[in-house]
Amino acid sequence: MLAISGVHASYGNIEALRGVDIEVGAGEIVALIGANGAGKSTLLMTICGHPKAARGGISFDGHDITRRHTFEIVRLGIAHVPEGRRIFPRMTVFENLQIGATVADPAWFDEDLAQIFALFPILEQRQGQRGGTLSGGEQQMLAIARALMSRPRLLLLDEPSLGLAPLIVRQILKAIREINERQKTTVFLVEQNAHQALRLAHRGYVMQTGRIMLSGGGEELLANPEVRAAYLEGGRG
Repeated sequence: MLAISGVHASYGNIEALRGVDIEVGAGEIVALIGANGAGKSTLLMTICGHPKAARGGISFDGHDITRRHTFEIVRLGIAHVPEGRRIFPRMTVFENLQIGATVADPAWFDEDLAQIFALFPILEQRQGQRGGTLSGGEQQMLAIARALMSRPRLLLLDEPSLGLAPLIVRQILKAIREINERQKTTVFLVEQNAHQALRLAHRGYVMQTGRIMLSGGGEELLANPEVRAAYLEGGRG
């Protein structure tokens, strides 16, 4: 579904991605792990067209999206939940969801809203509340829900567990699994919580300084001594 081939991207004179190759198949959850500054978030933003890839190519479902504008990429069926949530804090929960649905067929709105409220019941209770007054975990749920309202075939998630309490993290990860299994949405997940991400994912990649260093099945990477030493607390994770 998603094929990234030899992609380079830069911020000014700083090369953030250095020949990245990744594939995400339809129906998969694929995790990308790595330390801060490895280039993970940059890769997700490059998929969405900002920044543009300086070299290499990105294709989605047979379409070359390397040079496409972000709004065109969204309309093809890619939704991005960025790090830090970035909901509209002065809009209500319901209004945030309406914004997410603007690229989808309005005929599906009520059905999609019902699915969102089944996935995140707290959002139904909070639908008249301003987004900025929600807890951190509720805001993360809203950010994911808003993306889902666009009916994506590929969901890009950037650090969905960041800064959240363990109980909320479990709820978020459970929701991601349900999105993948019940809605058949493909998920490309960037996470610093390597243990949780690789347990959830079918496959994973390890990024260091803008390059992919390792790849394999989720359980395979969990058992890899290099991964355990670098990302799983010296093997105790």
